Amino acid sequence: MTRPLAADVAPVEIDEPSIDTNLDIDRPWIVLVWNDPINLMSYVTYVLQKVFGYSHEKAESLMLDVHEKGRAVVSNGSKEKAELDVFRLHEHGLWATMQQD
Repeated sequence: MTRPLAADVAPVEIDEPSIDTNLDIDRPWIVLVWNDPINLMSYVTYVLQKVFGYSHEKAESLMLDVHEKGRAVVSNGSKEKAELDVFRLHEHGLWATMQQD
């Protein structure tokens, strides 16, 4: 029994691998702070300044969004950064969540 030579074997056609162009790898994550009935507005402003280094004006503007709209986006970035930011906000007693933008 003889084996066919490589030159005698027809090449197999291979479809190009499909690439999903809708991958969410590059979509940033956002951190939301939600309104709650416990924390004072001045405390929320203080925490946003302390955790993120925001100016008083920026922190107060975000706090007003939380108060009036029920939530505010306070940071964005990688999933790991968002997880850390949520953890730090929870340490200060704020209700925070994260989601992909």
